[in-house]
Amino acid sequence: MSEFLRSWLVLVVFGGLAVAVVGTFLGLGSLLRPQRATEQKVMNYESGVDPQGDRWSQSNIRYYVFALMFVLFDVEVVFIFPWAARLEAYGMFGLVEMAIFIFILALGLFYAWRKRLLRWI
Repeated sequence: MSEFLRSWLVLVVFGGLAVAVVGTFLGLGSLLRPQRATEQKVMNYESGVDPQGDRWSQSNIRYYVFALMFVLFDVEVVFIFPWAARLEAYGMFGLVEMAIFIFILALGLFYAWRKRLLRWI
């Protein structure tokens, strides 16, 4: 058997093993867990607030926009850490590039603030 096929065989074996382990644990969990459904368990959960009205009521869009803005800026800030760790290697070019990056992030934050997307209520 060639080295190429052997590497694919290892991948298939480990992939099949992963699927088997996950399937086994999911199956065991469904067999061992308690099956007592109560009214409290099937009731909607709305962040600690007692649910009111129909189960299919529409939520306010501003909560999703607020969460999306958090994820957007949180992910973008992750790019600053590698730059800070290697600042000496990048020199002035890296400093200017990061200043442009932070300026664009600040523009996005200013735009969101002006559109009142950062208001929680």
